Amino acid sequence: MMQRKDTRQSSAGPRRGPGSHMAAMMKGDSARDFKGSMKKLVEYLGKYKLTVLIVMVFAVGSTAANIAGPKLLGQATTRLFEGVIAQMNGTGEIDFTYIGQIVGWTLALYLLSTLFGYIQGWIMADVSTNIAYRFRRDIAEKINRMPLKYFDKTSQGEVLSRITNDVDTVNQTLSQSLSQIITSVVTVIGVLVMMFSISWMMTLAALVVIPLSGVVVGVIVKQSQKYFKQQQDYLGHVNGHVEEMYGGHIVMKAFNGEKKSVETFDTYNDTLYDSAWKSQFLSSLMMPLMRFIGNVGYVFVAILGSWLAVRGTITVGEIQAFIQYVTAFTQPLTQLANISNILQQTAAAAERVFEFLEEPEEVVDTETPISLDKVDGNVEFKNVCFGYDAEKPVIKNFSAVAKPGQKIAIVGPTGAGKTTIVKLLMRFYDIDDGSILVEGHDLREFTRQDLRQKFGMVLQDTWLYNASMMENIRYGRPNATDEEVETAAKAAHVDHFIHTLPDGYDMVLNEETSNISQGQKQLLTIARAVLADPSILILDEATSSVDTRTEVLIQQAMDKLMEGRTSFVIAHRLSTIRDADLILVMDEGDIVEQGSHDALLEKGGFYAEIFNSQFERVSVE
Repeated sequence: MMQRKDTRQSSAGPRRGPGSHMAAMMKGDSARDFKGSMKKLVEYLGKYKLTVLIVMVFAVGSTAANIAGPKLLGQATTRLFEGVIAQMNGTGEIDFTYIGQIVGWTLALYLLSTLFGYIQGWIMADVSTNIAYRFRRDIAEKINRMPLKYFDKTSQGEVLSRITNDVDTVNQTLSQSLSQIITSVVTVIGVLVMMFSISWMMTLAALVVIPLSGVVVGVIVKQSQKYFKQQQDYLGHVNGHVEEMYGGHIVMKAFNGEKKSVETFDTYNDTLYDSAWKSQFLSSLMMPLMRFIGNVGYVFVAILGSWLAVRGTITVGEIQAFIQYVTAFTQPLTQLANISNILQQTAAAAERVFEFLEEPEEVVDTETPISLDKVDGNVEFKNVCFGYDAEKPVIKNFSAVAKPGQKIAIVGPTGAGKTTIVKLLMRFYDIDDGSILVEGHDLREFTRQDLRQKFGMVLQDTWLYNASMMENIRYGRPNATDEEVETAAKAAHVDHFIHTLPDGYDMVLNEETSNISQGQKQLLTIARAVLADPSILILDEATSSVDTRTEVLIQQAMDKLMEGRTSFVIAHRLSTIRDADLILVMDEGDIVEQGSHDALLEKGGFYAEIFNSQFERVSVE
């Protein structure tokens, strides 16, 4: 028995529990829809029908030239044999002129075959690379059309695996195997014709092995099919888990999650190892078994050919040519058998890609969108109901009105639905019932792009990317000048901090943005919102990651930015929203209270209870 390699290594902990992929893991045990996946792949190749046809023409030409060679050499062998016999009998000489001509023609055919093969390979390399490009482009475009709920239940590693590993698998098959399939099929047909032209009896003897080959191929393919599918699935699981561990290694170490993380990784990696080992082992059986069957065919041909030669039915050159054809006949059969295994893996990869491309997309924008030249900031929620799960509503009959220039604060305990309201306002999710109006128009009357241009967001979870400070701020308005970026940075009180860096605004953030602090990240996202200069602002715990002194500066900048703009502010620290025009107090998806800070305190209800509990905590501290 083979010993499994030790895959344990120091790793970082996942952001999700170790059982999060178990349901997906079970998919690898079921048989794939091989025919359906290959049919979709062929349809995807429809754009290249003419190109593939040209490849087939060159493949036929290359193969035909290659096939004709043995028969020509057979004529040369026969003439050489007859010349030797005549010379020994003293009745003639070897005709070297004729033999030289035959050899020259044979070399010319082989050179032509090589040239056609080169052209065929060059065209197929272009086609396969182009298809890989289209796949990646379609996946990238699909990602932008996917609803957020898909990414709520799918890890980044799973998506990355489809756009990298799966697409590469399809690309390699098309570039290496498609032309080989064409060549092998043409070779089998052409060689079969040439074999029949020499001796039908020897041809039938050689063909005896084909049913046996078919049985072997069928058995191996049936067994290896499910393991190739499982291998491709678990490759995505491993990638997803590694990506999660690497991204959350600080949290994992803080909670001593190394052991659980490694156990989860080993579960995925062990299954990947088992499925990969089994699929590769079964594939490796194909070649030796086919070689053995081919050798059995040689035995039949050798015995029968010797008998026919003794009887004078065929010439020596024809025997030589036939033996070459038998070799040329079994080789493409073996290649086709081997390619059948490769196609299993390709179908698995293509299936995963097409599964993603066929995922339900977010609701299409209206065909007759409205476009407002000016947005004052009138926002109204009318009996809004929403749930991430239709059976578990998060927002229940939510109604509120925000007038132009008002600062609307949304407060409440964790899980009350505060952030969900923001997601609905930005139309990251569509509501289940009711309506949300901007300037009297339902959100669904706008295109998502136009709607979101009217909003500026600063979220609790910062998002920056691998680029310079300047470009990260400019993300809020791509056409902004350097001077406008610096002005926005000053307004967010981040300009001084940037100037203390070695490269200033040209300093590049690393991929994990770990070369600046969490508070500095927050300042940059605030500067980005300032630069965007939106009509409506959304601040979700915008100052939660900065110190008290910086919070005061940020609050001043935000107050200035919010002048004349409708603003929605989500905050747990109620001291930051004392001056709000309207405070919406939420609990379990409903507005339980609303009013100004003073009015709500005087009422002595739920808001006063939350505020007093925070005040008491501060007093104790």
